Amino acid sequence: MTRGYPGVETIRAAIGLAQRAPSLHNSQPWRWRLVADTLDLYADPARHLAATDPQRRALILSCGVALHHLRIALATLGWAAHVRHVPDPGDPDHLAALRLTPRRPTGIDIGLTAAMVHRRSDRRRFRSGRIPRLYLRSAAKYAGRFGASVRPVSDSARPQLAKLIRVAAERHRDDALYQVELAAWSGLRDGVAEGIPARNIAPIRAEDLLPGRDFHNPALIDPTARPDAADWVTICTDGDDRAAQLRAGETLSALLLAATDLGLSTCVQTEPLGVVDLREQIRYAICDGEYPQAMVRAGVPLGLSPLPETPRRGLEDVVTD
Repeated sequence: MTRGYPGVETIRAAIGLAQRAPSLHNSQPWRWRLVADTLDLYADPARHLAATDPQRRALILSCGVALHHLRIALATLGWAAHVRHVPDPGDPDHLAALRLTPRRPTGIDIGLTAAMVHRRSDRRRFRSGRIPRLYLRSAAKYAGRFGASVRPVSDSARPQLAKLIRVAAERHRDDALYQVELAAWSGLRDGVAEGIPARNIAPIRAEDLLPGRDFHNPALIDPTARPDAADWVTICTDGDDRAAQLRAGETLSALLLAATDLGLSTCVQTEPLGVVDLREQIRYAICDGEYPQAMVRAGVPLGLSPLPETPRRGLEDVVTD
């Protein structure tokens, strides 16, 4: 380490924390290039789930989540990350270049870093109420600083959104390539470093107004008989290029970590956004013409046991020195 730049072990420690970032089907589609005093983020095209995410939007979004996780982890370790988004327009996989300078960590940084360790994608039913909604509003206000808007899904918009979610699910049930991809990345046995383990997947219930994605081999027990009362928000951007999608990922990360820090459970939902015509309908029904990049359901878990971690790849798989 020099006075003006962190040592390699500090950067690798921050990347290790950033590995806790959620991603589409836990595909972890990012690579970090660490050479001398430069740190760059790249998308990993080998981890593009083409049937689920044909336009690569969720891949870029996932990398944006990892980028924000890294920025917070570095801040807790005493370093500010100054980011150039999409620094090389000729390279579609080069997403960010980071310049690091010393800074003092804040209480917010430390709290959000702790939230990285505790956050889970919780697919069980939630309860809501006045206090959880205030907490979600507070988390959304913080997240809105990162370049995308966070819009609540109103009660009046829920039936339309529910219809579009169900249409997406119906189309995907008849899509053989989608089903092959889903089976490869969900309902997995323990000991695999990627994908969604069966132990983290709750079964879909037809009576829920806004159901989640119908993953393979659900093995997580959700014993509550109450209907799901989660609140929903949508991450929207005024543009739809790589830079906008990357910033949407940073905003999504900020929302998830702030919500976790406040005691809320969350889960990201993107299924209908992978279908072009359905995403366009959500754009005007929910986002007032802005581009929807992700949806999040949030609430308070119904007194259930903590979820196990989902697996992550090791640093040797994501860092190039």
